[in-house]
Amino acid sequence: MAISAVGGVGGVNLSQLAQAYRQQVAGAGSAGGADAATRVAASGGVDAGAAARGTDFAGAVGNSLQQLGALDRTASNKAVQAATGDLTDIHDYVIAATEAQTATELTTTVRNKALDAFNEIMRMPL
Repeated sequence: MAISAVGGVGGVNLSQLAQAYRQQVAGAGSAGGADAATRVAASGGVDAGAAARGTDFAGAVGNSLQQLGALDRTASNKAVQAATGDLTDIHDYVIAATEAQTATELTTTVRNKALDAFNEIMRMPL
């Protein structure tokens, strides 16, 4: 995922990605009226608190992706305003583009670290 010249994330609709992620998490917990934490605890031996924290983490990831999408849309709107001459202060665009770029880099870094941690766990002997 790369930052385009106007500060937007190219080719990815982050709000749709976040919505799909939330639907997947919500769908995991909709069996017989039980929430995901209770269902996972009952079926897999994981305590309900750990499963609830996993659900909270999924919500946090979804919220973060939506916030990233909002920053991207703001930067794109400011870029259009700057290009059309409707933006009175160019610093607003520079700040919005920098925020979007920094948030995208942070998200990418967190994703890479999570994948590294997952791969390390998978390499552990039983």
